[in-house]
Amino acid sequence: MLEKEETIEKKKTGIVVRLMITLLLMVSVLAGIVVVLRVLGRENVMTAVAGSDELIAQLGEQPSSNSAATLQEGHILYNGQEYALNEDIITILVMGIDKETVNEIGGQSWSSDEDEYQGGQADALFLVIINPHDESIKVVAINRNAMTDVDVWGADGRYDGVYTKQVALQHGYGDGGPKSCEHQVKCVSRMFHGIKINAYAAISMDAVPELNDAVGGVTLDVLEDIVYPEYDMDLHKGDKVTLQGKKAYWYVRLRDENAFGSNEQRLMRQKQYLTAFVSTAKKQSMSDVRVAVTMYQTMQKYMVTDIDISSFTYLATEYMGYEFDDEHIYTLKGETIMGSQFEEFYIDENELEDMIVELFFEPV
Repeated sequence: MLEKEETIEKKKTGIVVRLMITLLLMVSVLAGIVVVLRVLGRENVMTAVAGSDELIAQLGEQPSSNSAATLQEGHILYNGQEYALNEDIITILVMGIDKETVNEIGGQSWSSDEDEYQGGQADALFLVIINPHDESIKVVAINRNAMTDVDVWGADGRYDGVYTKQVALQHGYGDGGPKSCEHQVKCVSRMFHGIKINAYAAISMDAVPELNDAVGGVTLDVLEDIVYPEYDMDLHKGDKVTLQGKKAYWYVRLRDENAFGSNEQRLMRQKQYLTAFVSTAKKQSMSDVRVAVTMYQTMQKYMVTDIDISSFTYLATEYMGYEFDDEHIYTLKGETIMGSQFEEFYIDENELEDMIVELFFEPV
């Protein structure tokens, strides 16, 4: 009887040992997969989609002719100080794409397919800058009406040349997919004096309600009166609200097109919402990993991106803990004027160069 009990005990021990070995092997394999994905992801994400060393080199001043000093490659002289380009920065262009132009007062709508911008306009543009040197994530909110060089194609697909237009229109000259994104990335890189952009993500504005609700809603203080009964919006400046569903969409989308400068006000709301959303999403994801999975699955339905699973794994595991708050969101300075039909925002080039040097360079 004793021998039988010992035999049963040995079998149990053997099963436990085999189970532990199997689990360890599974963990090792999964860990190996993550390592491989991270390695591949880093290689992919460090490859620039757009950028021009020639344009970057034109920033700042050239050393005086009687100076013996010469600048190394990737270095510039700016306001008498030598700076080195931070080669470790990862820059991602995030686009909020509006496939349908909406008359925000009357609620009427018409398809963008009826005009020349069939790829949809980039209604929101954010340049995300990941800096491993100070472990920070900074974001530049780009005014959709910023006037810049835009590559234009005709309806027959023939390239017509470069024209000065609102930066948001660049995405429209394409297929609404990767080609449109690549055009937009090149346009923004050129606007930022050839700075490299490593990846892009174009997300339909229709994704906002689902993403918002995936984190349980976003709480914020309303920045201005947003009263549109036709959209069930009755928010007033100073109200503390938790945005749910379509209200989140309309908060970042609506503006009074008849009010001059309304796009700048909307941009401030978009900045505010982005900061609050990221903060909420990080907290929710830390307490429940399923939140992050749900957000990623939601975005996949609405997103065009060149960030594959390996790049996503690398970014998520490497930079999740980096610092980000409202002080890390920058806006371009300049002047808005009324054009022949639409508002036109002209960037202060001196302020832009200051920003580029601050965000992408380091003093030597």
